[in-house]
Amino acid sequence: MVAQLTDDERTAALMVLSDWDYDAKRDAISRTFTFSDFTEAFAFMTRVALHAEKADHHPEWFNVYNRVDIVLTTHDAGENGGLSQRDVNLARIIEQCA
Repeated sequence: MVAQLTDDERTAALMVLSDWDYDAKRDAISRTFTFSDFTEAFAFMTRVALHAEKADHHPEWFNVYNRVDIVLTTHDAGENGGLSQRDVNLARIIEQCA
């Protein structure tokens, strides 16, 4: 099982990931990325997918044309899942891919 972030760790992470929204109900972070067209959006998803596979930590995402919505939470953190350092690490990588 992966450890959930403490309240202090979560607060610190959200300060660094200021473009991400926190969903307290799911203990998850989310962000929408918008690109000029489908090709750019798909290329972004491909870059993220390669990093996610290496990290063995995969985002929940949804793509329509030039928009990619991403939700990060760790399903095996705590009883019901929640935000972990794995999510923070992947969010930072996603930011670099954007």
